Amino acid sequence: MKEEFMREAILLSLVNVRQKGGGPFGAVIVRAGKIIARGWNQVTGTNDPTAHAEVVAIRKACKKLKTFKLDGCEIYTSCEPCPMCLSAIYWAHLDRVYYANTQADAARIDFDDQFIYRELSRPILRRKLPMQPLLRAEALKVFAEWKAKADKIEY
Repeated sequence: MKEEFMREAILLSLVNVRQKGGGPFGAVIVRAGKIIARGWNQVTGTNDPTAHAEVVAIRKACKKLKTFKLDGCEIYTSCEPCPMCLSAIYWAHLDRVYYANTQADAARIDFDDQFIYRELSRPILRRKLPMQPLLRAEALKVFAEWKAKADKIEY
């Protein structure tokens, strides 16, 4: 069954390329041996830089299951997840990731995420994207209120 799910993710990536829908990436989310959500890269079609295949599939699965936690689910993706998608996978609490193409394969077709990995490992003040703290004391008050909130939904 695993190969069938991966073939579906790969097929989604191929269809997307041929229909000029976006980049060559597809993903499916599986629960209890059934596909519950499909996603494909929609960055250029929706003008949404976060609309990667994995994120699209996660959004659809969460909507379908009416939850923000996808424990009990696995994701099959046509390419090793980029840093953003990998973070989304962790936040969604998916149980396992299966991928076909690697980061190196993606870099060879000009989808190179190494600059993000390098940037994340640098101290904030040495990153290319300027980052500056502002109004931390005010924002910390909100964090304190959240921490003390008795009826919060943890994630």
